[in-house]
Amino acid sequence: MSFINLQKKIKNIQAEKPNMSLAVLGDVSTQFLKIALQAIGMDNDIILDVYESQYDVVIQEILDDDSGLYQFNPDNLLLYFSSEKLLDDFYHCPVKERTGFADNWMNSLSSLLNKISVKMKKTNILIYDFIEKDDGIFAGYALKTESSFLYQVRKLNLLLSQEIMKRKNVFIVSLNSLALEKGTENIFSYPLFDASKVSIKPDYLEELAKRTISVLSALRGKIRKGIIVDLDNTLWGGVIGDDGIDGIQIGEHGIGRAFLRLQKYLKEMERRGIVLCVCSKNDIGNAKEPFISHPEMILHLDDFALFVANWEDKATNIRYIQSVLNVSMDSLVFLDDNPFERNLVRTMIPEITVPELPKDPSLYVSYLRNLNLFEVTSISEEDSKRVSQYQAEGKREEAKKSFTSIEDYLKQLKMVSKYSSFKEKNISRISQLSLRSNQFNLRTIRYTESDIKRIINDSNYLTIEFSLNDRFGDSGLISALILKKDENILFIDTWIMSCRVLKRTMESFIINQLVELCREKGITQLVGEYLSTKKNSMVADLYQRMGFIKSEDGLFVLNIRDAK
Repeated sequence: MSFINLQKKIKNIQAEKPNMSLAVLGDVSTQFLKIALQAIGMDNDIILDVYESQYDVVIQEILDDDSGLYQFNPDNLLLYFSSEKLLDDFYHCPVKERTGFADNWMNSLSSLLNKISVKMKKTNILIYDFIEKDDGIFAGYALKTESSFLYQVRKLNLLLSQEIMKRKNVFIVSLNSLALEKGTENIFSYPLFDASKVSIKPDYLEELAKRTISVLSALRGKIRKGIIVDLDNTLWGGVIGDDGIDGIQIGEHGIGRAFLRLQKYLKEMERRGIVLCVCSKNDIGNAKEPFISHPEMILHLDDFALFVANWEDKATNIRYIQSVLNVSMDSLVFLDDNPFERNLVRTMIPEITVPELPKDPSLYVSYLRNLNLFEVTSISEEDSKRVSQYQAEGKREEAKKSFTSIEDYLKQLKMVSKYSSFKEKNISRISQLSLRSNQFNLRTIRYTESDIKRIINDSNYLTIEFSLNDRFGDSGLISALILKKDENILFIDTWIMSCRVLKRTMESFIINQLVELCREKGITQLVGEYLSTKKNSMVADLYQRMGFIKSEDGLFVLNIRDAK
C-alpha cells in the first residue's frame, strides 16, 4: 500500500467513532506517521483519536502540567526520540563526558516517565528504540571505545530495555529492528530530513505503523494464540506417504536445513506459549511416524496440543481444532505450503490468518518473522503450561464422546477448584485474562498489570482468583473477579473466565462463593452489569440464570438473604 493510499484511507475515519486515543510526541516531524497509524489502525479495528504535539517539544509537553498532552489524557502515548537528534546531542556533549552519555540520557528519560506515570496513571507508553547508526568517526575501533557514538547508542538501547522491564505500562517498538531488516540507508534520507525533519521515508512508514499498531492491538487483548501447521513440504520436504521415513528431507544437509530452521522456530514459539496443532491430509500413522522415528526432528508429538490427520478438507479440520481449543478463529495462524489449501481455508474461514508462504522453504522463517504476527505485551508462567493444558482439553473432548449426559461426564472429571485473593505472582496472568478474554467477559474492561497492582492495594476493592484442575490435568488460573465495595453493596466490576473451562459449571460455583463472601462481610446485595460487545453474547443472560433480578437502570441485583 502506498503512502498516498494510506492518506486516502483515513478520509473514511471521520465517519467512525474513535475507540482508542493516542498522543504522539516526537523530536522529528510526525505528521506522516500519524496518517500511517490511523490508516493501519483501521485495518485492525482500531479507530484512533490522535493528539499530535508540535515538532520537537517532547520535554516541554511532559514537564508542563497544563500541556495539551495532559488535557488530552490519552489511552496511549507514543514517544519518538530519533537517532538524528541523539547524534546532535552527542556532538554537543563535551568529549570528556561522552563515556557517560547513555547513562545521563537514560536518567533524564526515567524522570520523564515518572512524571507521565504520576499525571496519567492509566496511560500505556510506547517508545521507539534508536537506530544504531555508526557516525564513522572511529571506524572499526568504534566498539572498543566508550567515547564513540555507536558504543553509546547501543548501550542506550540496552539501558532502555532494562528500564522498561521495571515498568509494566511501558513498551518498546523496535525501530532499530526495522532498520536492520530494511537497511538504515534505505529507510532514512538526509535530504528528506533536512528539508522536512521527517526521519523515516514515507515508503517505510506503513511498516513502522504496523509494528506500532500491533502493540496497541495486543494491549486491547487482540493476540494470536496458536499455529496450525501442515506437514508434507511444510515441516519437512517430500510426502511421507510416498517417500517414507528415509525419503523425507529434514536435517543439516541441503534443503532439509530449511525445514529444520522452521521446526526450531516453531519449537521456540511453543516454549513462549504459542499453541501448536497439526492439520494434515494424511493417514494418521504415516503422519505421526517422523515425529516418533526420525532422528533429526526437532518437534515431537508432545509439542502439539492437537494432532489431526485424515482426508477431510482442511477448513473442516481447522474448525474442529478451533472448537476444542475454544479460542477465537482470528487468534489462529495456518501454515501450509500448498496455494490451493491456503486459498481454500482463506475462502471458507476468512477470520483466520493464512500467510502466503514463499515458494522457497529457505525463506519461511524470515518471512514469518517479518510479518510480526505474534506481538505480545506480557508473558506469564501460565504461558509455558499452555500446551499441556490444551492437550488435556483434547483428552477431555475424547472422553466426552463416551458419555450420554453432560452431568455424568462432568462428574467423572473430578474437578477441584481453589480460590483466593489475587496473588502477586499471578498479576501478569490476571492482566492477560483481562486484556484477552472476550467471550466470558461481562463488562470487557481492560486492565494492565499496573492497574491490577493498583487495585490490589486499594481498600475499596476485593479480588478473587480461581484455579481448576481435574483428572486430565491442571488448567491453572482460569477466572478472576474484581469487586468494588460501596457500603452494603458489592459491585462486580470485572468477571472474566478462560474459554478453556466454559460449560463446566464454574460460573455457578463462583456465584456460590461470592454469596458466601457477602454473608461473611455483611454485604446485603451483589450487583452485576452486562455490557454487550460483538463477542460476549454468550454471557448476555448469565446473571438471570444465576438468579439475579434486572433493575430499571439495567443492572442485575442479587439480594443475599434470598440467595440459595
